[in-house]
Amino acid sequence: MRTSSRLGLVLIVLFAAAAVFAVRLAPVGPGDVSDVVRTRFLPPGTIDDFGVLHLLGTDRLGRDVWSRLLFGARISLAVAALATVVAAVVGIAVGATAALVRPAAGFLLGLTDFSLAVPRVVLLLLLASLWQPSARLAVLTLGLTGWMPIARLAYAETRGQLGRAYVDGARALGGGRFRLFRCHVLPNVAPSLLAAATLGLGSAVSLEAGLSFLGLGVQPPAASWGTMIASGRDTVVNAPWVGLVPGIALVLVVLSATLVADGLERRQ
Repeated sequence: MRTSSRLGLVLIVLFAAAAVFAVRLAPVGPGDVSDVVRTRFLPPGTIDDFGVLHLLGTDRLGRDVWSRLLFGARISLAVAALATVVAAVVGIAVGATAALVRPAAGFLLGLTDFSLAVPRVVLLLLLASLWQPSARLAVLTLGLTGWMPIARLAYAETRGQLGRAYVDGARALGGGRFRLFRCHVLPNVAPSLLAAATLGLGSAVSLEAGLSFLGLGVQPPAASWGTMIASGRDTVVNAPWVGLVPGIALVLVVLSATLVADGLERRQ
């Protein structure tokens, strides 16, 4: 794996560890406010009148940006990871079925192409506007609108493996189609699918932030990077750290996922 890919993997691990240990790393809770007037818009590195160090400053309500960044990572990364799992499971199921069951291939591939033709952002906004916005809805909408590229890749990779000699040998021993895929084909196509899923993780993180920014994802007062960026859009001049910090974190995660996916693709 290239140095850039290793760096991306390290960054993702660090962000995940920070989210897991947010309770230990955060000086206060994500919504804790001691005194709005005395603690609002404190610059990074300030110790307030109550003796609390605000490493990345505070927002308009006096909430600690570092604490909200850590707890927001829990929500943003968890939603993106779960949505990626949903997309991977659905995509692999559709792609593998299309490759193994020839009569169903036309319908499944047509459904995949039709879904790819629909703009994902428009579909996300439509689904999010029909139901009450929540983290659970964000997982489902992101997962159920992101399976198509994985399905196409799973179909192509599976079809390529079905002509190999080891598949013919396993089939001659009486292995069924889906057992053949699960035990023999899937381990050989897993690296490609993992690279696609990792790339999809970065996309899911940015789309979740976009939904939350528009008020169609995680709802305040819960902390997510999208809601943090939204709360800082009006304070770019007098308190740029409020929106800049989660924006930088978002860019780093998306870039890291892209680098890791590139590394996985090159290892094949």
